[in-house]
Amino acid sequence: MANTNSTTITNPEIICPPQVNETAIATLLKTPLGATMDLFQVLESCQQHVDALIENDNNTECMALCGRLLAGLEVLKYALKAPLPAHLIERLTVDVAEPDNYRGALSTDSETLREYCVALTILLLQRQQSSEQEEHITGLLFELVNVLVEDLKTPRFVRTEGGLAMISGEAVPAIH
Repeated sequence: MANTNSTTITNPEIICPPQVNETAIATLLKTPLGATMDLFQVLESCQQHVDALIENDNNTECMALCGRLLAGLEVLKYALKAPLPAHLIERLTVDVAEPDNYRGALSTDSETLREYCVALTILLLQRQQSSEQEEHITGLLFELVNVLVEDLKTPRFVRTEGGLAMISGEAVPAIH
């Protein structure tokens, strides 16, 4: 660093680096993720991370996105076990049910599908596959996260004279 008695020439670009605009990915990576989020907020976060991951070729950003996706999937584990808040129950309730319209693409339960997504994310974090395999794994992860989100946001309840019931016809003793 130069002082007043120095003959060292200072370069302003070194002393005052230009301000870099924060990228969408940097903003996404800084977005808080935690236990106070409801199920739909966690799902949206996971979907945003996997959307950014599928579009990204930067290795460092991909690793960061995978890490955040893995964290989101871990938060999802607890969100799946937590009781549904009233506003989500309302969003998951319909007046007239058509059971065949609400079937998921896979017959796997949400927790198992979440575990598949975790396994694929960890596989991507290990960086042991070829670039072609990585592209396929990323695509599969993208598809599975979107199937999981779609399945969990699909209506589950129908209003009946006796209160809420599952679309499948089961009674709902305590909504969870």
